[in-house]
Formats: sequence, C-alpha cells, structure tokens
Amino acid sequence: MSVPRMLTGDRPTGRLHLGHYVGSIANRVRLHQRYESFFIIADLHMLTTRNTREGIDRVAVNAREMVTDVLAAGVDPAQATFYLQSAIPEVGDLNTLFQNLVTVPRLERVPSLKDMARDSGKEEMPYGLLGYPVLQAADILCVKGQVVPVGKDNAAHVEVTREIARRFNHLYGEVFPVPEMIASETPTLVGTDGRAKMSKSLGNAISLSDDAATVRRTVMGMYTDPNRVRADVPGTVEGNPVFAYHDIFNPDRGQVDDLKERYRAGRVGDVEVKEKLAVALNRFLDPIRERRARFEADPGLVDELIVEGTERTRHEVRQTVVEARRAMGLTSAYTQVRRRAERRRKARATPA
Repeated sequence: MSVPRMLTGDRPTGRLHLGHYVGSIANRVRLHQRYESFFIIADLHMLTTRNTREGIDRVAVNAREMVTDVLAAGVDPAQATFYLQSAIPEVGDLNTLFQNLVTVPRLERVPSLKDMARDSGKEEMPYGLLGYPVLQAADILCVKGQVVPVGKDNAAHVEVTREIARRFNHLYGEVFPVPEMIASETPTLVGTDGRAKMSKSLGNAISLSDDAATVRRTVMGMYTDPNRVRADVPGTVEGNPVFAYHDIFNPDRGQVDDLKERYRAGRVGDVEVKEKLAVALNRFLDPIRERRARFEADPGLVDELIVEGTERTRHEVRQTVVEARRAMGLTSAYTQVRRRAERRRKARATPA
C-alpha cells in the first residue's frame, strides 16, 4: 500500500452530535485526505447494546444520517470509503480467528466495557460486548488499517487490536500492521447537563444537524455554576460547561477571556454568557448545515456511496482473510484432506 490506511467510524444509532465532533470527527476531517480512509458503519457493534428488531430496522436510516453528518462536517466523499459492517460477513471470519489470541481476563480489564453495559441497562455482560474489542480488531485489521483516530473511550480497545496484531504476526508470520493511535485533542465533551459526557440517550446533546433555534434553546437551558444565584455573585469558570464550550467552539479568544474575567468578578450574568455561546455555536454549525442540505438535496447519493464503499471493502477483506488463513495453515489443512479424498474417489472409479 503506497498510502497508509486509516480506519474509523461509529455505530449507527442516529445523528451525530458535538461530542462526536470533538471526540473523533474533527480528527477525521483533518486526517482523511492524508490517508486511504475507511469509515465503518458499525452495526454489528450496535447489537452488543441495542439488539431489538426495532433497533435493527432503523440501521439503514441511521446509517444514512450518520454518513450525511460526517460528510457535512467536512469529509470529502471522493477521499473516503464508507461501508456497512454487517454486509461483509468475512469480518466475522477474521473475528473468529482472533478470538483465541486474547484472554478473558485481558478483555475484562478494558474499562469502557463495564460502562457500556451499565449505560445500556445490562445487569450482566453479554458475550458479544466482552468481545467488542476483538471484533473491533477484526474491523481495523481486515483492511490492514495503520492508523486509528481515537477518543479517550476507545484507546483501550485499540490497544487490544495492537496486541492481537503482534500476537498473530509472532505465531504465524507478518500479515498485519500494528496500528498507531491518533488521539483527539479534546477526548470528551461534557453534556449540556454538566453531569456526564454528551450522549443522545441521556438527552444532553446538541446535534450537528440542529437548527439555530434548537441550539439557542438548548444553550439557554445549560447547566452552569449552581452556587451563582445572581449575576453579581462571583462565579466559577473551571468545570462550567458553558465556558468549556466557549473554549472549544468560540474562536473569539478576546471575548472568551473577557467573559471569564467578568464572570469571576460577578460582573456578567449567565444569560449574556449563554447568548454569546449560542451565537458562537451557530456560527460553527452554519457551514455544516449548509453542506448537509446539499447532500440531502441529492436523494440516493449517500446510499450509493455506502454501497460502492461496501463492495470495495468486501473485496479487500476477502483478500485479507485468505492471507490470514494461509499464514495459519488452515488453507493447506483442507487442501490435504481434499486431495486424499479425491485420490480415493479416483481409485474407486478406476476399474480393477
């Protein structure tokens, strides 16, 4: 491969939000033209926490929305390959080959898995969720991904991929690259409630596709300093979600510094601080909304991108699986059995 490959993506659970943007999408926009970029629509991973028929029936709609958001954020469709994970059954073959290269205690040390189980209301860890990092290793290595943009939650998963790649290569020969992680500058974004990271399921998110009025309404209801009952009471900037968002999304550093100074001194109200944040967020989102509108104006375009990307990716994955099976000796094992069977059939067919 003359150009290094990048693998990234999301589970198709709906439209993307600002937390997705700062955690991974901004990195993808910045990096995708430097690499041969594969974007996975990870619907099999979605099954680890959302496996109802109703949820599965929404995969196509959610996949379309998710890809549209990524394109609207600035990813060039000519420089990216989008593919649907479940449409490539060979990924499951690779997942099977990798399962014996990692132990249960190692997977149990991945901290985010317990968090995922808890957040999805699981009293016990499903087998598929425990094996989430193994399937993710198959996703990354099936296209021989060399770099993976990650947020804080996914770093431990990708470390498992690195271990599996090294273990496979040690046992069977050099087949897979050991992927490098590219960390986001802003690993997590607190939700508008100030209590947890931004999440659609927690209702504390601002979507990339929200209109200006929705953004303003959400911002005006954001959590701030609970001890500040009046505008003339000195407030706390550190840990205040409104100022965290200003730091990330407001490019007017002079305005942000002035707001912080006056907030600490009790010389500005929460309303003014939020109003200026709403303006800054809408300015940030306006070009994203404009690009989204252009993609939505061409019905079927995103679907076509997904289909073409899936077909191309499946071709790559088939080659990878053949190479892995050959390295392990699985191909020769069946070949030996088949040849003996063929000799026996020929012997039986030959007249005495």
